[in-house]
Amino acid sequence: ERLLAIGDTARTALTEMRRLLGVLREDAGAEPTRRPQPGLQQLLDLVDEARASGAGAARLIVRGDVAALDPGLELAAYRIAQEALTNVRRHAPGAAVDVEIDYAPDALRLTVRDNGPGPGGHGPGGHDPAGHGLLGMRERAAAAGGGLRTGPGPAGGFVVEATLPLEAP
Repeated sequence: ERLLAIGDTARTALTEMRRLLGVLREDAGAEPTRRPQPGLQQLLDLVDEARASGAGAARLIVRGDVAALDPGLELAAYRIAQEALTNVRRHAPGAAVDVEIDYAPDALRLTVRDNGPGPGGHGPGGHDPAGHGLLGMRERAAAAGGGLRTGPGPAGGFVVEATLPLEAP
């Protein structure tokens, strides 16, 4: 299981590295495919994909005054949400999920909560508290100067909460 997690993390890193190299590489005669790194503007697409993948209901909730943020911070928030939604599909198939973004004055708060079986639940693949993707999410939050809390939700299910400060530490 740990090797699978390492493999998943390595594939994600390689994909991001290929994108970066694609931007830096100038191929003669070839038209490079360039796309900006995803950010908070693409969260709705991510939630739509989760909904289309056969999951339960999926909602995006936005609070506070929406503002353009540092692209690195937006990428970290996007990737954390992406991994959390992937974990819901893997460990709580069919669970409803809410992705909430709160633009607070001092930080961006991202919460992903589902109504699945929660950690160690007996449903199909309840969330694994050792979590393969949890370490990557925690590292992304720390790299942005923030923190990540994960665990059972107050009414069941599983919750991922990231707090990413707006100012660099």
